Amino acid sequence: MKLNKEIRQLSRKMLQASFTDGQLDPGRIASLVDSVIAEKPRNYINVLKNYKRLLRLEVEKRHATIETASEVDPAIRSEIVSNLKSKYGDDLATEFHVDPQLLGGMRIRVGNDVWDGSVRNRLERLQHEL
Repeated sequence: MKLNKEIRQLSRKMLQASFTDGQLDPGRIASLVDSVIAEKPRNYINVLKNYKRLLRLEVEKRHATIETASEVDPAIRSEIVSNLKSKYGDDLATEFHVDPQLLGGMRIRVGNDVWDGSVRNRLERLQHEL
């Protein structure tokens, strides 16, 4: 989908209007979509598609997935969560997964940000260098 400047601007304005007190507001999102559908501006389908993409990216920024090789102590979990919330905001949702294939360490993914401190990643980088 090729986006022109008008489509990008309108979808960004819609995203900015979707927040109430720094949180995405489902009621506002629905009313914005309804108003665009009712008005039917030029390229409104592409505007809505881009708006949907921007909303998806915004939701992903507020969700953290933490993968570890083994079960993590609750004290360490709370420390990880507090560190992530201090960086990304208090509305960050966290999810812990155990993945034995990591061999050790952990991998944290928040939106497009990935921190991979797993043993498996280190071994793969070492193998690639050799």
